[in-house]
Amino acid sequence: MIVAFSVAPSGTGSNADGSVHDAVAAAVKVVRDSGLPNRTSSMFTELEGSWDEVFDVVKRATEAVAPFGSRISLVIKADIRPGYTGEIDGKLERLERAIDESGA
Repeated sequence: MIVAFSVAPSGTGSNADGSVHDAVAAAVKVVRDSGLPNRTSSMFTELEGSWDEVFDVVKRATEAVAPFGSRISLVIKADIRPGYTGEIDGKLERLERAIDESGA
């Protein structure tokens, strides 16, 4: 499965500009240390593995954000496709190939 998630604290006034980058960095470190295939963009972190592996990491990443605020916002989207691995890259490779073949 691939899970895209975003986790951020609220109820904090620690950064005058409202940035939550320190909290997000703590969560992303948990993801990267997990050893599971992952990538982070400006809005979401994607993670690939089994149901139990992925949700364990999401839980620990959420817990890493807890010290940064009195509340936590967590958004999760999952692509559950039993029997497939390597899809975190495979989906993008197929997309790029389709774009190249269409001449777009």
